[in-house]
Amino acid sequence: MKQFFLKLAGKWKVLVALLARLGFWGAGLAALIDSSSLPVPMDLFIAGWVWTNKSTFWVYCVMAAAGSAIGGLAPYWIGRGGGELFLLKHVNRERFEQLRLKFERQEFLAVMIPSMLPPPTPWKLFVFASGVFEMRVLTFMLAVFCGRLVRWFLLSLLVLKLGPRAVDLVAHHAATVVVAVCSLAIAAFVWWWIRKRRSYLPPVE
Repeated sequence: MKQFFLKLAGKWKVLVALLARLGFWGAGLAALIDSSSLPVPMDLFIAGWVWTNKSTFWVYCVMAAAGSAIGGLAPYWIGRGGGELFLLKHVNRERFEQLRLKFERQEFLAVMIPSMLPPPTPWKLFVFASGVFEMRVLTFMLAVFCGRLVRWFLLSLLVLKLGPRAVDLVAHHAATVVVAVCSLAIAAFVWWWIRKRRSYLPPVE
């Protein structure tokens, strides 16, 4: 397993060798580091763990999603602590108002959808914005967890079908992946909205 990671990760040899010894805890730690501070090639790591632990691949997805939700609290709290002016330095007023509107209308999806998408999605921008717009902590963590879990579970299925080269497939077809994920998210939202609306309708006598 260690040799596989060393071959797969290239310049990340030292980190991968350490994380490989930690098993699924390593997936959580890698995701925590990636979300909180240093960027880590998580798709590459997840592919390695899944390919070498096929029977328990879902555990690595869950642990990575949990680590990402916890690690995301770092940029979240920075934004919560007064990041509006900082955000305005990196996006124009129009983009800022668009982000605000997204969070006012559906904050859960405003975080979950970017969490589902592969790079180069500016995920930390949405995480930072969730703090600026004072999204509830538990809602934020649940949105990140669900988004990351969907992303890495789908990647895992591709890896189990195609092997580790599925990472390159996702990277080279990022636009297609974005469209597919957004379509699924919209379909899920419509389904949820219809069920919610029906629950408020009075029973027919």
